[in-house]
Order: sequence, then C-alpha cells, then structure tokens
Amino acid sequence: MVHDITFEAIINAAGILSGIAHHTPVMTCQQLDAAASASVFLKCEQFQRTGSFKFRGAYHAVRQILSSGHSRPVAAISSGNHGQGLALAAKLLGLSAHVIVPTPASALKQVAIRSYGAQLHLAENRALADATMRRLTEHDQAIPIHAFNDPHVIAGQGTIMLELFAQVPTLDIVLAPIGGGGLLSGLCLAAHHLNPSLRLYGCEPQGAADAWESLRINRIIPMPTPQTMADGLRTSLGSRTLPILRQHLTDVLLVDEEEIVSAMRFIYERMKLVIEPSSAVALAPLLRRDSVLRGKRVGVVITGGNVDLEGLWRSLPPGAAPS
Repeated sequence: MVHDITFEAIINAAGILSGIAHHTPVMTCQQLDAAASASVFLKCEQFQRTGSFKFRGAYHAVRQILSSGHSRPVAAISSGNHGQGLALAAKLLGLSAHVIVPTPASALKQVAIRSYGAQLHLAENRALADATMRRLTEHDQAIPIHAFNDPHVIAGQGTIMLELFAQVPTLDIVLAPIGGGGLLSGLCLAAHHLNPSLRLYGCEPQGAADAWESLRINRIIPMPTPQTMADGLRTSLGSRTLPILRQHLTDVLLVDEEEIVSAMRFIYERMKLVIEPSSAVALAPLLRRDSVLRGKRVGVVITGGNVDLEGLWRSLPPGAAPS
C-alpha cells in the first residue's frame, strides 16, 4: 500500500489539536546524558491528556469523522491507551464510544476508559475482540478507529515531531517505541519533511520483535504470543505503517526485559518520572550506550505514564523495585 498521509495533513492535525492537546515539555538530565554518553532530550507525552500520546491521534480521527457529517458511535480495540484517548475524544466531541479490551489488560487503564464515559467490552482473546468489533459495526453502526493503521491517527501522532523539532531543532537521532507503528509513521513523515537527514530508530522488546522481522522481509509478521511487559508493543505492524517505516526508518533496536526494568528504574530514581514499560523500551538503548547513539543529540518520545505502580512493583524480582 502506498501511503496517503502528507505533511500537510500533519500540519492540519496540529491546527485541530491546538488548544485541545497539551503541548508537552522536553526534559533533560545531566545524569542521563552521562549514562548514555549522549545529549538526550525526552519528549514527555506522559503529560499528555489521558497520560499518553494516543490522545492526539484519537482526537484528530474523531474530529475528522464529525467533519464528514457522521455522528454515530466510535469503537476501537485497545490494550488501554488508545482506548482512553478515544473515550476522552468522544466525550469532548459529544459522541458515544465503545472500547474493546483483550485480556490480560491493565485494571488501571480499564478504570480510566470507563471514567471517560466509554462502554468497556472485555474480550478473552483477539479473535473474540474482533468478533465484538464486527457486532458493533454491523448492528450498532459504530465507526471503527484503528489504534495505529488509520491515516488520521497517524497524522495526529505526527504532531509530536512538529513540537519536538520546534523545541530542539538540532537533533541527530529520534528514538521511539514500536508496536503497530502508527507513532513512528507520523514521526517519520514529519521529520523527513523538516530534516531529511534525521535518523529515526524504532525500539522493540526482544519478546515481541515482529516489527524488526516484518521490516526485514517486507511482510507483516503476526505476533500471536508476545512475551513482554511492554503491553503497548504487543501488536504487529499494519498495512499502512509497514511501507512508511520501510521507506523512512533507519533501523530497529531490540531490548530485553531486564533492560526495560532498568530504564524505568533509572528514570524514576534520577528524574522522578513515572513511565510505562513501553516508553522505557526507547530509553534502554541509550543506557546500554548503543554505538549508534554515543556522542549524538538524541530525542526520545516518552509515550505514556499510565502505570499501575502497586501491581508493577509486586511483579518485579526482589531488589528491583525502588525502596
């Protein structure tokens, strides 16, 4: 599939999101720079509405639906953050929303989805989630909004790069986690319009390395049983995101589960920031001083901070949780 998302679409999305989405800060830390042997700039999307970058794409997509004259319910399958973004976007724009959450799923994110007014549908597996979506679209006339394989969602996520470029215009590299690829697709399209020489890397858990394999062979590799705590990265690439990333992405950097935990702990202790495991995936290559990053000016998209801390600390091995 040839992508149909233009830089102009991202600029238009920024206009739609202006005054609605938060303009999130960039944070730095001398201790992080020293640990990484690089100059690191964290784009802190955990301070976005709903605690995640996903609000940007969800709100932009719902606004486009309203602009086309539809007022039907919207629906999505989501592990949590896209569902929260969609629920809040629909509430703000006066639509009803359905969010289908395959289990296991974060209890914290389920509570948040309900609190924004969406109807929550739990599904024991992805097949049942798909069946629920078919029922909602066929019988309730709901409009599906895909978490990452939707052009309006991708354009909304690309607005992060517009902000980051304005905040730090002299970056060498940008790192971001990769699951379905919607975030990185938007980042790539915006970045290479603004600075064609900027290198972008996707960061992925070794236990869910389908994007790395899909990009290598140019075919979407399903990931039926991902083994990672990074719940936002357990999905595979989409038909829209694969060709964009094949064209623009420099490479994919893989990290293990211990590196994810270490990155979360480092940022918690040194910067007092709570970040999700999916966000920590993009920090891990810096903390192991990956050779392609040393000495560079590196932007990192911190994608979210919706962490159930009580459950997380209980799940870590003895001695790993901060005291």
